[in-house]
Amino acid sequence: MKILVIDAQGGGIGRQLITEIRRRGFEADITACGTNSAAASAMIRAGADRAATGENAIRVQCRDTDIIVGPIGIVIADSMLGEVTPLIAKAVGQSRAKRILIPFQNCGSCIAGVRETNTGKLITEAVDTIEAYVNGAQ
Repeated sequence: MKILVIDAQGGGIGRQLITEIRRRGFEADITACGTNSAAASAMIRAGADRAATGENAIRVQCRDTDIIVGPIGIVIADSMLGEVTPLIAKAVGQSRAKRILIPFQNCGSCIAGVRETNTGKLITEAVDTIEAYVNGAQ
């Protein structure tokens, strides 16, 4: 199972996702892609198998993965302080991978019907969703 974790800014969400995936013991190949080197570095320190930085790396990795996970902003052009380019959003949106998006409300968009909750709960729910997908429940 190939999992692509995408994050921006400081990579904190990606770091938490990778830490939780590793803690649960998934047998997965995890690639971390950051829109910048700080995000990629945070995720590699958390246990990703490899990391890359920038728009082109994200676009290429979206082509060959089973699961893409990250904050909702990875599918919204110009979100996350402008770090998500239109081409990144398009690559994530057009990928054949299962997308697991964490609904943070702070990326310039409001997601109706989704209540604010703490980051830890969102990370846990995202990894629960990965687990269900891996086990064939979704």
